Amino acid sequence: MVQISDCHLFASTDGRLLGLNTEDSLQLVLDCVAREHSHIDVILATGDLSQDGTQVAYQRFSRHLERLRAPSYWLQGNHDLTDPIVNVLGGRSHLSPCLIEQGPWRIIMLNSSVEHEVPGSFQPSELEFLRSALEQTRGCHTMVCLHHHPLPMDCAWLDTQVVSNAADFWAVMDDFDHVRALIWGHVHQESDRMRRGVRLMSVPSTCVQFKPNSHDFAIDDMSPGYRWFDLYPDGRIDTVVSRVEGVKFEVDFSVKGY
Repeated sequence: MVQISDCHLFASTDGRLLGLNTEDSLQLVLDCVAREHSHIDVILATGDLSQDGTQVAYQRFSRHLERLRAPSYWLQGNHDLTDPIVNVLGGRSHLSPCLIEQGPWRIIMLNSSVEHEVPGSFQPSELEFLRSALEQTRGCHTMVCLHHHPLPMDCAWLDTQVVSNAADFWAVMDDFDHVRALIWGHVHQESDRMRRGVRLMSVPSTCVQFKPNSHDFAIDDMSPGYRWFDLYPDGRIDTVVSRVEGVKFEVDFSVKGY
């Protein structure tokens, strides 16, 4: 399974985020994915797929993924708009909220975004979907996928964007003991830790990276990347973050926000 996130594509292929051409960087990350994996079962795209929410950007994103020859499931990020995504996907079956069956595993995609707002918040219907999906998946190893982080990253400026009703989310999660992992995007940096037996992981952006443990907005000099997972029948998870190598990316480190 492959997770890609925070691609920030524009209507124009010349679009740049903080000086970086996001079209070029996505293609380089997908080149890396194609080199490293001869077979992929599922692609999880965990939000901010477009920077400007345009249908043409989502159309191009979909065409980029076709080269990997695997079904993809998408999450809305805070920069995304649902209607143009639905138009491109031809319906909502591959858009959160949804439940994916993959062998002995179940993957729950949950929408944490509020259109035209940066911080996340779960609608009551999303939390109801989560509880129902977790009830359905008892007996299966389960992964939950979000866009926003549901707990602090020790990065002060980013932590103002933690899901506002994260306590309600955790109240549902803590009622079940078969969740093995929780993953998210949004933070443009990798992390990997544990909470009550659940592995919690974030993924790099396919474009600009944010500097970990920063008090104010700061760009990191790490390269774009993605995360891959091997999910085993006994609940074990192997996962690695892989980044583009040998490329000098043009990033404007003087910018103090976006």
